Amino acid sequence: MANISSKPLILITNDDGIFAKGIKELVKAVKDLGDIVVVAPDKAQSGKSHAVTLDLPLWYRPGKVDDDTRAFKCTGTPTDCVKIALFKILERKPDIILSGINHGSNSSINLLYSGTMGAAMEGAMHNIPSIGFSLLNFAPDSDFTTAGRYARIITQEVLKNNKKPNLCLNVNIPYEDPENLKGIRVTRQSAGEWTEFFEELYHPSNHRPYYWLSGDYTNFEPNSEDTDEWALANGFVSVQPVKCDFTDYDTLESLKGWNYMGM
Repeated sequence: MANISSKPLILITNDDGIFAKGIKELVKAVKDLGDIVVVAPDKAQSGKSHAVTLDLPLWYRPGKVDDDTRAFKCTGTPTDCVKIALFKILERKPDIILSGINHGSNSSINLLYSGTMGAAMEGAMHNIPSIGFSLLNFAPDSDFTTAGRYARIITQEVLKNNKKPNLCLNVNIPYEDPENLKGIRVTRQSAGEWTEFFEELYHPSNHRPYYWLSGDYTNFEPNSEDTDEWALANGFVSVQPVKCDFTDYDTLESLKGWNYMGM
């Protein structure tokens, strides 16, 4: 009978793909905290939210993030990666799932579009504590040193002290020198919106128009000190607990008068 490790099993994924710098830095940051297995997309899957692949077969093959971490690359979305890890690859249930470190913010309304957080929420749905980490910088060669330190601190805290099986945390980290960061602040999601537009461009070979989505973000609560956007703007790492229940409870109460017994 095979020996079962007594170390925590840590599943790591992301939405930027297995070749992204952020996932390599996350592995490095938590490598000695448990047995690490990486299952990540074989290419970038940003903006996929909680999407799953239903119209194509999924493939997974050995991948590489460093010289000695067990890793697989999967043709699917971040959520697909978590599912296939849980039901096909891993020999036991993970003690924690980490997603990231994402290139770019997943605060405020960005959370709804995030493949990073889609993977984390999938883990929480299976009663596995899960954390999504994001660094507020989109550059592929971003310095993840500080983000890695905070990822390690927060992962250690969850492994040691968390009592909630379906815990899900959305962690966003400002792109600052360590001495400029003020620490960790537990927050709620800030209200805001994207004013979106499509830039029209023309293909050089046939001059047909094509479109590139862009937009500007507006924060509706710039002075609310309990929000993720305020924390990030003021030099704090934002730790936001999230859950998969989308029910609007205030409206639920106001609509109860609609209940009836039938025609």
